[in-house]
Amino acid sequence: MGRYSVVFRKSVARDLRRIPNRNLSRILEAVESLSEEPRRPGVERLPGIEEKYRLRKGDYRIVFETRDDEAAVVVVKVGRRKQVYRRT
Repeated sequence: MGRYSVVFRKSVARDLRRIPNRNLSRILEAVESLSEEPRRPGVERLPGIEEKYRLRKGDYRIVFETRDDEAAVVVVKVGRRKQVYRRT
């Protein structure tokens, strides 16, 4: 499979600023790994929402959508599991 480009929504910058540095590097590594294979094991589709997926990284969730026609992964939200699914 080809390489996907990773794009962040503007609101994700605010989400990332709230995450402690010790967790931030792990999360960014996980996001980067999505460029190779966005639907890899450990990635689950969000029920009821077409083409949105989530990846767990400890207590944090990375919500993203795939755009196969553009070969892009769009990171929609990053946050703790309690808060990330609100208004996604």
